[in-house]
Amino acid sequence: MTSRRWIARFLEAQAAELGAAQNTLAAYRRDLDAFADWLGHRKQDLASAAKDDIEAYLVACNTDGLAAATRARRLSAIKQLYRFAFDDRLRTDNPAVAIKGPGKSKALPKTLDIEEVDRLLAAACETGRNKADRLRNTCLMQLLYATGMRVSELVSLPVASARGEPEMLLVRGKGGKERLVPLSPPARAALSAWLFLRDETEARARDKGKPASPFLFPSGGKQGHLTRHRFYTLIKEIATNAGVSPDKVTPHTLRHAFATHLLANGADLRTIQTLLGHADVATTEIYTHVLDERLRDLVFGAHPLAQADTRRKSGGSTSSDGQ
Repeated sequence: MTSRRWIARFLEAQAAELGAAQNTLAAYRRDLDAFADWLGHRKQDLASAAKDDIEAYLVACNTDGLAAATRARRLSAIKQLYRFAFDDRLRTDNPAVAIKGPGKSKALPKTLDIEEVDRLLAAACETGRNKADRLRNTCLMQLLYATGMRVSELVSLPVASARGEPEMLLVRGKGGKERLVPLSPPARAALSAWLFLRDETEARARDKGKPASPFLFPSGGKQGHLTRHRFYTLIKEIATNAGVSPDKVTPHTLRHAFATHLLANGADLRTIQTLLGHADVATTEIYTHVLDERLRDLVFGAHPLAQADTRRKSGGSTSSDGQ
């Protein structure tokens, strides 16, 4: 029981003191529960575990085939728990402080080119069972690409933030931090059209005694708004209708496209950092590597000298051969 109490206290502190999001708390709980269960099978708990036990757990995770990124995330959760336990005087030592993890891979985020995004935005206007679905889907996609919001930020937007034909939206991000994101003219038009129809629907619901929804994208589910999972399935459907491979399209891919396209068109990293809500500009710098890779692909695929080199390697000739 000690382990469960420790985890509960840690999560309460993360929520109360740092304003951790529900998704973050859920991830911490999964990772820490997994470690606590492993310790339990060894007749141990979080209070008694030593450095050797944590290292043995990481070895077991590796043996079980967990990816390096997953092992790094689990170790991060364990480190934060024991830092909390030490600061809160639940332990007199921190057994995880000197342990180094496998590190996360530096794989570049997947993105989309402008032509693919245009096709997705066009397809959103035609995807849906009725006019309300199509207007909602258009608004979702336009807002996502215009602002680079996280999907959790998008689906939970309060309707109050959209009143008055705003040129900017106030977004509440990770840790409760707020930021302003500008809206493009197409996004404003899509927002206005959806809001008009949404308000009509809400008015009819109120006439039947149903309470008004505080969300821009209301839903009858437990959360009261469109869920991340539902939007994930929607964007796959939109991708199929757009003729873009669904495997490469997710809500986060649109966020990456937003940042990459801004950078390619001259926006500076600090501006992109602010718009994305990144706490550290180092996180935003990954998009410079994405752009570099795309530029290399362009040069190698289109430059005459690169093509000539490819033909020579395949046994062909060029106009300069024999000179």
